[in-house]
Amino acid sequence: MTDLLSKKCVPCEGGTAPLSTEEITKLKHEIPKWSVAGDEKSISREFKFEDFVTAVVFITDVAHVAEEEGHHPDLNLHDYKFVTVTLSTHAIHGLSENDFIMAAKIDVVYNDCV
Repeated sequence: MTDLLSKKCVPCEGGTAPLSTEEITKLKHEIPKWSVAGDEKSISREFKFEDFVTAVVFITDVAHVAEEEGHHPDLNLHDYKFVTVTLSTHAIHGLSENDFIMAAKIDVVYNDCV
């Protein structure tokens, strides 16, 4: 994961192709707890916390990283202590390296929360 952690997200305005299956497979090894959607257009992970407040703190911390990187995940707080994070590069209707960079950085945020 250190490769992804050392990178910064780059702005994507479209015009580039989503990652290929081979590229996704290679990057997925660096974020093993994340799942790739069947259509390969997003990755996601569910996080469980001790309580509601800790889950909300995690969301806030992820929001700060997302702003810093300029790449924003979908965040779903449910059942009061679970957060599902979904990443996709909407401009290309699929996955880019940015999604994997953010996933790696979100994993660090999670480890800091628990």
